Formats: sequence, structure tokens, C-alpha cells
Amino acid sequence: MIRSRFCKNCGLKVTGEDSVCPSCKAALPPLVPENPAGKAQKIFLFGLLSLILFWFPLAGIVLSVIALCFWTSNNGIVRNIAKAKTGRILAIIGLICSIISNAFTILVMSVGNLSIWAEETWEGIVGWALDIPADFENNFITDDRYQYIFKGLGITFEVTIFAALLGIALGVIVALIRSSYDTLKEELRGGFGKKFLSFLNKLCGLYLTVIRGTPVVVQLMIAYFVIFVSSNNKVLVAVLAFGFNSGAYVAEIIRGGIMSIDKGQFEAGRSLGFGYVRTMAFIIVPQAFKTVLPALANEFIVLIKETSVSGYIGLQELTKGGDIIRSRTYSAFMPLIAVAVIYLVIVIFFSKLVSMLERRLKKSER
Repeated sequence: MIRSRFCKNCGLKVTGEDSVCPSCKAALPPLVPENPAGKAQKIFLFGLLSLILFWFPLAGIVLSVIALCFWTSNNGIVRNIAKAKTGRILAIIGLICSIISNAFTILVMSVGNLSIWAEETWEGIVGWALDIPADFENNFITDDRYQYIFKGLGITFEVTIFAALLGIALGVIVALIRSSYDTLKEELRGGFGKKFLSFLNKLCGLYLTVIRGTPVVVQLMIAYFVIFVSSNNKVLVAVLAFGFNSGAYVAEIIRGGIMSIDKGQFEAGRSLGFGYVRTMAFIIVPQAFKTVLPALANEFIVLIKETSVSGYIGLQELTKGGDIIRSRTYSAFMPLIAVAVIYLVIVIFFSKLVSMLERRLKKSER
């Protein structure tokens, strides 16, 4: 599938394979395959799996061949992506390791032992497949155990959404303080204002250092077992802990966006009679938010996965719900795989939304 192209001269959208614009006859940019990064990611994924699973009979060979087929079927744009190159190297290594592993297995085992091993392996696979319906019923249907998953999913979204809102609020405040100090420290001539701004900047720097320098699970346990030891509201503690953790990363994202705005925008605001606060509020911050919006969306995706450690304080979120089912049924495969699949679907869904958002922002820039 080929992307539509825009003429750089007149801005006309061209969907055909013409090399020149039909309107102004200017040269068009070259044709680019749809989502080359996604194709490179497939090559990397199959190459990585081929290396991980090389000791399984034929699995590593099949996966490495798929990765190499993806590589050969794409053009130079995909092949020049670093992830695609890495996937090709991993596929070659996985193919070599798989061949050596299978050859060693065949040479070491006698024909009789090999046939017995193959028969036992096949019986094990068939038995596992036949037990799937009973295992599913035991893990999710019996005693309505699926409700642990659904209730945990609701709590996961609740903690994530409110923690993201808190993180954005804290991040904006910290980013404004640090960027204001970087911008105004040379203009302020001393006095209480400069000392107070310097104090706030150092306080924000300490906050960023501590939060980004310690694991989020440790911060969560300190919040629950030390700071809010008298509180029984585990959701509130989780929201505060994850919100303060996310705020540190959001602050640096927004600060980077603010600092990327050209200084001429500040001068333009002041030439219109705006003070520093109004310039930041009406000119700088809106442009910065447009720049960092995809990065903020990715931070939200990361936050969803980070909430999986909430079980350390006894909060029954999605991962904890799966672990409770495992403890009741003594079967780890089905509930934990279900939890992993749910996280994967959520991340893929929001990743698609981020990709759509990035495309919309690129179109608006034109």
C-alpha cells in the first residue's frame, strides 16, 4: 500500500504514481511504503523470537525464515531502519543456533530415543490442548473467577487515569518553574523574587532527582507503609504514588517542549504587550503541548503497565486479580497469559491512537 504524497510547491495531495505534480509540474517526493517502522518491528520481533526459541525443534528455524522473508520482501527504506537490521542479524544467529541445536539433538539421541521423545512430546501437546476447555472453566467460570479480572481491570484504569491527571498537573507546574528559572535568571537582578524562584527551582530539581532515581515500587511501598500508614484507601495511595512518579517524567517532557520553542516567540509576545505570564499561557505553552502530546500519550501507556506493581500494597488491580485466580486454582498458565493478553491489547490500542495523533499533527503542520 502506497501513501499519498503532498506537493511541496503547491500543497496538492497526489495519490497516484506520478513523479511530477499534475498541477504545478514540480517534482514529487519519492513513494514511501505504508508504515515502514511497523514492518521493521515485525522483522525485529520474529528475529528475536527465533533466537529465544532456538532450542525448540524447528521453531527457531521457522521464525528465523519468516524474519528473513520479511527482510527480503521489503525495499531499502525498511532495510535501512536500525530495528530491521537488528532483526535480520538476530534471525541469522537464531537460524544458525537452531540448526546446530537440532543437529546436536539428532546426533546425540539414538533413533529409538528420538522416536520416544517425539511421541511423548506430541502426547504432551495433545493432552495440553485437550485440557484447555477444562482449564479455562476452572480458572474463569467456576465461582465466577473472571470477575477478579474485570474488577482488576476497572481499578487499573481508575488508578491510571487519575494518576495521569495528577502527573500532568505536577509536570506542568514543575516544568514552568524550571523553564522560567532558565529564562529569567539573567533578567532578574536579585531580591526576593529571584531567591524565591531559585529556591523553587532547586526544590523541583530535588523532586526530579529523588523520583527518577528510585524504583516506582519502592515509592509505592513507602507511600503506603510509611507516609499513609493510617489510610485504608489503597486506590488513593496508588494514585498519589503513581501520580508523583509520572509527574517527574512529564515535567521533563513538557520542559523539553517549552525549551524547543524559538526565543523569537517570547519576543513576539512581549512586542504585543504581553507580560511573561501571559506570553507563556497564550503563546508558548499551547505550542509546547502540541509538540509533546505524542510523548505524553506514550507516558500514559507506560503508566498503565507500571500500575501492575500495585499488588505489593494489596490493591486488587489486573495483575493481582490474575494472581488471586492462580492461588485459588494452582494453575498459573491460563490466568497469567490472560492478564498478559489484556495488557497487550490495551497497549496496542493506545499505541494506534498515538500513531493516529502523530499523523494528524503532521498534517496540521502542513
